[in-house]
Amino acid sequence: MSNHTTPPASRLPLVAILRGLDPASAEAVGSALFDAGFRILEVPLNRPGALECITRLRAIAPSDALVGAGTVLRTSDVDAVQAAGGQLIVSPNCNPEVIRYSVAAGLFSAPGIATPSEAFAALDAGAHALKIFPAEQVGTAGLKALLSVLPSGTPIWPVGGVTPESMAAWVKVGATGFGIGGQLYAPGTSAEQVRERAAGFVAAWLGCQVQK
Repeated sequence: MSNHTTPPASRLPLVAILRGLDPASAEAVGSALFDAGFRILEVPLNRPGALECITRLRAIAPSDALVGAGTVLRTSDVDAVQAAGGQLIVSPNCNPEVIRYSVAAGLFSAPGIATPSEAFAALDAGAHALKIFPAEQVGTAGLKALLSVLPSGTPIWPVGGVTPESMAAWVKVGATGFGIGGQLYAPGTSAEQVRERAAGFVAAWLGCQVQK
């Protein structure tokens, strides 16, 4: 089994969701994120050029980084991501077949869940982390209730509408990380803007840890 599935505890648990990233911008945007402290980068497959972006990001990634794909819906997608050098498989849904296939390939699996049934199905299939999606729908009260029945220590990352200001409320009820999309990057965002926004999210996350 690859050590991709046992990431260092020190790795910042913030996932940069780079939807619409184009290959020409990949190195600059990736460097800005890595410089700011991000170590988990996800390029959703439902935009052109995603696999090439993953290859380019992996080429510049620090040794402790996880780079991979989002919106992974089929096992054939998992093969394509791995061929591109990806280590991370993120889905918007809970598909046990995709989870098991990813884990068997030595990749880090973070499927999307919104209910206890989906959460337990994902964990039974071997998921390494659970993505709460859409986070706005589940809410902090929903996450608190969900965590009351999940195994202690389950990594759980709200995704959808996360801002630096909203992170503390999620952490208070048990979130262990976040997926951050449009508030961090959208097509046309400059690398310098990404660096500045990323630094804001890192500072907010560190602030949440101090308050625990």
